[in-house]
Amino acid sequence: MTTPPPSQTRVPLMSLDDAMVSLLAHVGPLQSTEAVATFDADGRVLAQDLVSALQVPPNDNSSMDGYALRAADVTEAGKVLPVTQRIAAGHSGEPLEPGTCARIFTGAPMPAGADAVVMQEDTVEVGGNIHGVHIQAVPRPGQWVRRAGEDVTRGAVVLTRGERLSPASLGLAASLGLAHLNVVARPRVALFSTGDELVMPGEVAPEAMKPGAIYNSNRFFLRALLHRMGCEVSDLGIVPDQREATLAALKTAADHHDLILTSGGVSVGEEDHIKPAVQQLGRLDLWQIAMKPGKPFAYGTVKRDAGEACHFIGLPGNPVSSFVTFLLLVRPFLLRLQGVETVALKATMLPAHFTLSKADKRREFLRVRRNAAGGLDLFPNQSSGVLTSTVWGDGLVDNPAGKTIAHGDLVSFISFADLFA
Repeated sequence: MTTPPPSQTRVPLMSLDDAMVSLLAHVGPLQSTEAVATFDADGRVLAQDLVSALQVPPNDNSSMDGYALRAADVTEAGKVLPVTQRIAAGHSGEPLEPGTCARIFTGAPMPAGADAVVMQEDTVEVGGNIHGVHIQAVPRPGQWVRRAGEDVTRGAVVLTRGERLSPASLGLAASLGLAHLNVVARPRVALFSTGDELVMPGEVAPEAMKPGAIYNSNRFFLRALLHRMGCEVSDLGIVPDQREATLAALKTAADHHDLILTSGGVSVGEEDHIKPAVQQLGRLDLWQIAMKPGKPFAYGTVKRDAGEACHFIGLPGNPVSSFVTFLLLVRPFLLRLQGVETVALKATMLPAHFTLSKADKRREFLRVRRNAAGGLDLFPNQSSGVLTSTVWGDGLVDNPAGKTIAHGDLVSFISFADLFA
């Protein structure tokens, strides 16, 4: 038997897990940081630990509208105590004399001597010559009192470096008096598509489309996904299927960006120029992955005129393949580029309310949707060109290679909501 020349030897496909390990091994956090207003820091990644300079709350305070008192003064229901002061939030009261109580409101500091609060629903005001209150429930020491420092203690690390900030995180930072936060700079990403068949919506009416032409859908969802990942995006448009045009686009993008992201042109066709162009300008480390959809995936680097090389990722041209490989590979890459350590996908085991009688030799990511019965329905057409499956579905089933699925089997479900967050 004649051995095929090296150029025709089939290279074994790389597993998705190995591709992820290799991909993340090539990326570290960006070194540049910036201070941003806490109001504007949602989704950004902290560049340093946040250490509290104070305790929260700063002092004991009431968690209810009611009456602050000494629990020892009310040993049975029906006790009447005179009200000697009124304490609103933002104001301090006087020390509480034994046998008296203070009208207090939520968030107001507890007066010295008081150790409990009786909420106003458990009291009745007393008229007559004294201003008093009838206590209808026996309080416990510490009842309805928020202790100083019970949320945050002074010197505690409340948010850690590499943490992606959420709305709740911003509130916590604000509670510490932080008007600005030091965050990792946004990744600068150059995005372009390749393919002479691509047409931009609005440039050509549907009825005027030439045979073989298609609208460039990838450009729209990739740009939106990059923005959701906190990137600064330079949209370089559509690059013709020409070697020189591809080289020029890569050279221009490499000098001013942290990552070049392309879709199309990473297969093995004669008009697929991305792979040889990246190899000419830098290096290509991996490009065939045993996953469906998304086999033709490329990672490499493009040399800059000065400084470190620019990362390159090439996605397949089929829209669902491009969409899925972005979520499974580009998303964790961008998180790590921003300093996030934990980038693993979160999966939930849910019952399949469908059957998959034919196993695939590659690890398959099926577009599914949760139903009212708590199971998963399968989109009927799992082709890599059917973008409607990604709109209809609300997640992916991660199905191992060679595995069929029977109705009722527990399968690994990855939610789009988690991936898009």
